[in-house]
Amino acid sequence: MEYPVTRMRRLRQSEAMRSLVRETRLEPSALIQPLFICPGENVRREIGSMPGVFNLSIDEALKEAESAKKLGLGGLLLFGLPAEKDEQASGAWAEDGIVQQSLRELKKAAKGLLLIADVCLCEYTSHGHCGVVKKTRDSYEIENDKSVSLISKTAVSLAAAGADIVAPSDMMDGRVAAIRDELDEEGYENTPIMSYAAKFASAFYGPFREAADSAPQFGDRRSYQMDGANLREAMREIEMDISEGADMVLMKPAMPYLDVVRAARERFDVPIGAYQVSGEYSMMQAAFAKGWLEPERAMLESLVSIRRAGAGFIVTYFAQQAARVL
Repeated sequence: MEYPVTRMRRLRQSEAMRSLVRETRLEPSALIQPLFICPGENVRREIGSMPGVFNLSIDEALKEAESAKKLGLGGLLLFGLPAEKDEQASGAWAEDGIVQQSLRELKKAAKGLLLIADVCLCEYTSHGHCGVVKKTRDSYEIENDKSVSLISKTAVSLAAAGADIVAPSDMMDGRVAAIRDELDEEGYENTPIMSYAAKFASAFYGPFREAADSAPQFGDRRSYQMDGANLREAMREIEMDISEGADMVLMKPAMPYLDVVRAARERFDVPIGAYQVSGEYSMMQAAFAKGWLEPERAMLESLVSIRRAGAGFIVTYFAQQAARVL
């Protein structure tokens, strides 16, 4: 009987052997944990559609930051739930805004932990859109340039409060250039911009909108978030944001768009990350609750797939859980 000369299984015989030849490695420092900050004290309110994820008051967020630092996570991505909302999203750029307050406290309590501030208006507008709305009797329009003005103002406010990185997620045209100009003018030329350069209009955002109380009160976001069918357009968006001054880019969602991550990694030389969004997390949690998937293996497999596609870092609600396993 003839046997194969090459036996691929030789390098799979033990965990030590598999670890030695593993091509894609997952480390806690590549994981970023999102936090949803809300007013009050001693608030740890679980989000119904996202088991294990909470709306946190600042004092509770400090506990999460301490845990994240001990686990060696790459950083925190901060979202705010303001006490009040209005059409101009004034809570987004207010000096005493909820994220601005949390940045100051986290900066003191969790030195060395990277703090990334999401820059968008949807959590702060009374209508839930990511920009300024111009309404007519029969329709509405998201006014790009007026929105960019408020978004860049928000970015400066967050940098002033202590954000290590500002991360515009609105998908308005020209916002990266406007943010870079405003940051530089105000003396924050060393604050990096992590642009959500390819953010697709996705069904997988549903649980997040519960968590951040940011669902649009009318219409949808398809006029500014990307059409999921368009890969070449995603490359144009990324190229434009880099040319405007983005220091790193983020793909969102991750799982349905791994081809976009791969294409971006092959084409661009800046750091690239992906956001494993709420719907990806929640559907796995639902399967775990039913006993349909093995939690630890499924979680790590999903994260490795994102790394393998080319993401250097991953925003994920599994960050602390995965770090403990790793």
